[in-house]
Amino acid sequence: MKAMMIVWMKELRELVRDRRTLMLSLLMGPLLAPLLVIGMAKLGESKARDQMEQPLEVAIVGAEQAPNLVAWLHGQGIERKDVADPDAAIRSQAEDVYLRIGEGFGKDWRAGTPAVVELVHDSTRRDSAIPMRRLESALERYSQQVGALRLLARGINPGVASPLSVSHKDLSTPEARGATIAAMMLPYMLILFAFLGSMQLVLDTTAGERERQSLEPLLATPARRGAIVSGKIAAACSLGVAALLLTLLGFKVGAEIAGGISRQMSVDGGAIGLMMLILLPMVFFGGTLLTVIAAGAKSVKEAQSYMGLLVLLPMIPTLILMVNPVKNQLWMFAVPFLSQNQMLLKVIRGEAVTGAQWLVYLGVGLAIPALLWLVAVRRYHQEKLAVSA
Repeated sequence: MKAMMIVWMKELRELVRDRRTLMLSLLMGPLLAPLLVIGMAKLGESKARDQMEQPLEVAIVGAEQAPNLVAWLHGQGIERKDVADPDAAIRSQAEDVYLRIGEGFGKDWRAGTPAVVELVHDSTRRDSAIPMRRLESALERYSQQVGALRLLARGINPGVASPLSVSHKDLSTPEARGATIAAMMLPYMLILFAFLGSMQLVLDTTAGERERQSLEPLLATPARRGAIVSGKIAAACSLGVAALLLTLLGFKVGAEIAGGISRQMSVDGGAIGLMMLILLPMVFFGGTLLTVIAAGAKSVKEAQSYMGLLVLLPMIPTLILMVNPVKNQLWMFAVPFLSQNQMLLKVIRGEAVTGAQWLVYLGVGLAIPALLWLVAVRRYHQEKLAVSA
């Protein structure tokens, strides 16, 4: 235990002397994560507000077929504009949506049969969703109003055509209803910073020492290899915990300053504490895994090439859940990265985590770093580790 503490203090002392590495490790996450998340949230909120509040200008092909409809849309803040080739404008992203009124609109209207109008848009463009919904909603309201007037003109109560009155009761939390793309990206960013927060220190204490040929004197001391490995991992995890704590505090302060994001996600003290507890196993996982990988590298450059691949690991569950959302199942809380993603989403959405989920998550989350610690100790028992090529 004493040898481990000596190695732990040695690595932290050398880190403090290397101020550039220290500042990079402790400031990159705390500054970058809040700026990116809050910046995306504010940008998305501002764009959505502008699209909802400003008058919507759309091209209307065949407007002469339905002058009353065009006039009604004008009263709803939807203005008509002239576009030479609307289809080309949609494809070139110059326009979000346009309305096409067919030549038979007037005939169908007078006959009392459904008159067809066509909304033309590109469904693969996310930024066209709000203009599309605004125009579609306005047309639905116009259809309902005209339908009710037609029934009244025939002496029929409009309620006859609506045998059901459907109401909605939303059981979601306010945080979940306000969740944004920024909220969906937050788990990935927090997992990434927790996983790789100690990368700079690990590279220096493993591959860096091997490259500088300072590892052999350390291994020649009476200290047991397990104590040396434990000291190095403890130093890496200490740095990772400090960086993670600063990141969460920076995010909380930034969210309170921004204002809007605090209404979209749960960022109070309790939520920040739960996020810290959730991400601690990821700090230990990252510290031990990085130590195992970097210890086998003969130079810092070689170790850095492996780190580039590790950046992709936290991204996988985020991408899967974005394109294929799934319901929570207990086995998910035993899968690295996926379990952290699911747990963080629950906290952000203000949802409760069950005792069984906590048990599985913490059990597996702490067992994996323990297994990796054994692998690292075994690797440090290899005599070739002290030989630099």
